[in-house]
Amino acid sequence: MVIISGIREEYPYLYETHLHTVQGSACGRCTGAQMARACKEAGYTGIFVTDHNWGGNTAVDRKKPWDEWVAEFCTGYESAKAEGDKIGLDVFFGYEAGFHGTEFLIYGVDREWMLSHPALRHADIEEQYQLVHGSGGMVIHAHPYREEGYIPEVRLFPAWVDGVEGINATHSNPQSTAHHDPGFDQKAIAYAGEHHLPLTAGSDIHASRLLGGGVAFRRRLACPGEYIDAILSGEDYVLTDGAYWYSKKGKLLHDE
Repeated sequence: MVIISGIREEYPYLYETHLHTVQGSACGRCTGAQMARACKEAGYTGIFVTDHNWGGNTAVDRKKPWDEWVAEFCTGYESAKAEGDKIGLDVFFGYEAGFHGTEFLIYGVDREWMLSHPALRHADIEEQYQLVHGSGGMVIHAHPYREEGYIPEVRLFPAWVDGVEGINATHSNPQSTAHHDPGFDQKAIAYAGEHHLPLTAGSDIHASRLLGGGVAFRRRLACPGEYIDAILSGEDYVLTDGAYWYSKKGKLLHDE
């Protein structure tokens, strides 16, 4: 990571906001516990486990009854949380919702909330937003301009999201070996600005070979609700793809 003078001293609390495990995501390569240890060693304060749900590349059999599906889906998070509690890493629950290649990061909900909302399984994008947002959660459009074979087309829903993942480390970090195209992030930042939506950053990491992306704050966050409040209230924070630092508006930071 390129360290700009004093940036980590000013914003010492770094959070990975986009992370997958092998228990919840078919594309994952490491357990939640392994991911937690790697992130602790890399200097993260906390992580959000955001495995792929039934509409994405989930590792859990979609045919299972709702309660069984949710229970198994949450094992990646629970593995990471148990390890995080041992080693001093804050581990928060989230998930990545998929709609025919268009994906959203969901924060501020938990296992019990999912169990009590089986309508999620058949909700469309608008209904998802209403369910999540109505419960105090947050919906972030993940990598909105990514182009890949599993994404038939770029689809944008500014009315049904609370923010945009403007920095995705797989796009812009030079060490990324997948989805690498900084232009995807540049378009996402411009899109968020056009619609006055806040930006977030994450690594979209699937294994313990980390890229180092995320959102850094001046204070430690006690819970997902504080993360949501910080993003939506305009609190001071910075973004990183693990190689470079950016302002919360997506502007590349550099020494004067």
